[in-house]
Amino acid sequence: MQNILLLGAGRSATSLINYLKDKAEKENWKIRLGDFDVSLANEKAAGHPSFSTIQFDILNKIQSREEIENADLVISMLPAFLHFKVAEICVDLGKHLVTASYNNPEINGLSDIAKSKNTLILMECGLDPGIDHMTAMAVIDEIKEKGGELTSFKSYTGGLIAPESDNNPWHYKFTWNPRNVILAGQGAAKFIRNGRYKYIPYHRLFTRLDQIHVNGLGDFEGYPNRDSLSYRKIYGLEKIPTLLRGTLRKVGFSEAWNVFVQIGITDDTYEIEGLESMTNRDFVNAFLKYEETQSIEDKLCEYVGIQRNSETFEKLKWLGIFDETELPLKKGSPAQVLQAICEKKLSLEEGDKDMIVMQHQFEYLLDGKKHYIDSSIVSYGENEHETAMAKTVGLPIGIAVKNILNGNIKLRGVHIPIVKELYEPILKELVHHGVSINETHS
Repeated sequence: MQNILLLGAGRSATSLINYLKDKAEKENWKIRLGDFDVSLANEKAAGHPSFSTIQFDILNKIQSREEIENADLVISMLPAFLHFKVAEICVDLGKHLVTASYNNPEINGLSDIAKSKNTLILMECGLDPGIDHMTAMAVIDEIKEKGGELTSFKSYTGGLIAPESDNNPWHYKFTWNPRNVILAGQGAAKFIRNGRYKYIPYHRLFTRLDQIHVNGLGDFEGYPNRDSLSYRKIYGLEKIPTLLRGTLRKVGFSEAWNVFVQIGITDDTYEIEGLESMTNRDFVNAFLKYEETQSIEDKLCEYVGIQRNSETFEKLKWLGIFDETELPLKKGSPAQVLQAICEKKLSLEEGDKDMIVMQHQFEYLLDGKKHYIDSSIVSYGENEHETAMAKTVGLPIGIAVKNILNGNIKLRGVHIPIVKELYEPILKELVHHGVSINETHS
């Protein structure tokens, strides 16, 4: 009998929990599911015979140490800032840890101790980061093995709404943490293109877009992620002339979102005074010039340079930012208020299906000729609960857990899934869950 401790029962854990249920009897697993909200843990466990549930608080040091000590492997689906607390205990007790969150210098600093304790800390084993690493490295390794020299690597990923559920002018709904969407892109984007370093400040980010076509789905736009440069070392591409990672959205999204950036309502650094007496319309007006004879709509259009008959304006109007309705928050930052307004209109509804779209674009030289590979993944959710986002975050974790506990993965220390020992078994099994790579070569 092997014991798995799963910390966190939120939306992102749904597919992972179902995977563990499916495999538990065959693999002889017992899974202990802990969440601060024990009722949520009970709901997700749903009385499965291989599951037990607890109310869990990582800040309770005695409880945390006791629960981790009783496990063979820990999965952390807690908020990212809490992972180090989990990792520290896991390393001290010699327990494996798997999570989807980004690695960081603090956790990476535990690598030597983890090796000495025969322990694997596997970070970034979700979608983005995670499947993006695995699919990229599968192609990069293949190109290198046949003697090719990579000259360009561009990668774009988006959590989007499936076409059959696309029923609003933004062509977008929240399929993940809305706060991450509201704050996306803050800080300069850094990448390299044709040997030249490029930097895009936040206030220009949503105007510097790449156009991407995905077969069967049409045209998208991509804006650069915050830091693409660090991936040169991660992927072993230190000398590559072009490397860019970005986020995918449907065409037209970025121009409309840029309006919020330009007027300042994605700012999360201060609280707004007087929210308790504001409407949506008042909130937007608070960020525009004082002018008694000009409408709020006209002031906004003049400030950001759009027309009232434009698709961008229609997106803003549909979202309700000009409505004389009571604000959904009485206290908060501009970004928090904007999030609350957006959640009213852009949340998944009953029966909605989401989709994940990922595309890698490779250029390489081989025998003096230039070659191109487009590698894409399109994955669809089942409904508003069994989402493609939850599936592509949770399944790689579950597959990694199985292979670690079975002894198929023998790496120790702190790692991300960029080596064959990690990515090959995960990608192979993902195909059976409808997550497969489609490659075109030219």
